[in-house]
Amino acid sequence: MSETVLLVDDSEFIRLNIRKYLEQMGHVVVGEASNGSEAIEQFMQLAPTVVTMDVIMPRMNGLQAMKQILDINPDVKILVVTAMAHEPVIKKALKMGAVGFITKPFTKADFVREFASIM
Repeated sequence: MSETVLLVDDSEFIRLNIRKYLEQMGHVVVGEASNGSEAIEQFMQLAPTVVTMDVIMPRMNGLQAMKQILDINPDVKILVVTAMAHEPVIKKALKMGAVGFITKPFTKADFVREFASIM
C-alpha cells in the first residue's frame, strides 16, 4: 500500500535521500519541511499518513513538532530519523507516540527495513 509522507529534516541532503528511498518503494512524498514550525504547517495542509521527523532542528525541534502533529491527528505514523541516538531521547519519542526510530547515518537497507516495519 502506498503511503503519503511528509519529510522533516533541516538537512536537504537527508531529505533528498529519504525521498529517493520512499519513491523507489512506491510511496508518495507530499511535502518537505526544514524545521518543526514548517512541519506543522505542511502537516495541516497536506494531511500525510506518515511523517519522518528529525529531532534537532532550528526554530522548533522535532519532539515539539511531533507533539503538536499528534494532537492534530493521533493516527499519523511518525518515524523519528535523527543523529540523537541517546536512549532518553529514543524513549521520550516512543512514549510521545513515534512508531519507529532510526539513527543517522543510515544505509538505504536500514531505512527501508525500519520504514517497512512501521507499516
